[in-house]
Amino acid sequence: MTYVPAPWEPPMAGDEVAHLLASLDRLRATFAWKARGLDAAGLAFRLPSSALSIGRLLRHLSRAEDEMFTWKLWGEPPSEPWRSAPWDTDPEWDFTSADTEEPAALYELWTSTVERSRASVRRALDMGGLDHTAHLGWAGQHVSLRRLLFDLVEEYGRHTGHADLLREAIDGVAGEDPPGDMSWPRPFG
Repeated sequence: MTYVPAPWEPPMAGDEVAHLLASLDRLRATFAWKARGLDAAGLAFRLPSSALSIGRLLRHLSRAEDEMFTWKLWGEPPSEPWRSAPWDTDPEWDFTSADTEEPAALYELWTSTVERSRASVRRALDMGGLDHTAHLGWAGQHVSLRRLLFDLVEEYGRHTGHADLLREAIDGVAGEDPPGDMSWPRPFG
């Protein structure tokens, strides 16, 4: 039997770009697996020790994707809903606004944001590879696309672990890798 890897699996032997992008996609796929198929109550479920819910994580990671690959990468204003969000009155709006959002809207926000992120990263790769100079910088030095991708890998790593614990508490779904039959890159339908 021939091994056919899931579409989000990093290559067995590839270059830095292929490994980095596939590692990010594997985290995205694992997060999506932990988030998929939940109703409003499941998305809003929180553990007593945390303010996080899977719905809040969907919303927050959508913001992280958008900020990383619009403002930080290109210096462009963030997309909606982030651009007009009431940050001065609710600094945690990316989390708290998820509490009243319909599941389909949360799933679509995350999916469409990831699709825009992928296109933005492809554009930067075409313009300079992982060394492409991003808009974001401090102390007179701008970060590279490589740094932004690693930052997002770190963000997903942290929050995929949170989603793993939440999902197991919701309905017992546990495991390390998404099922091979999961649709990708639109895991929510």
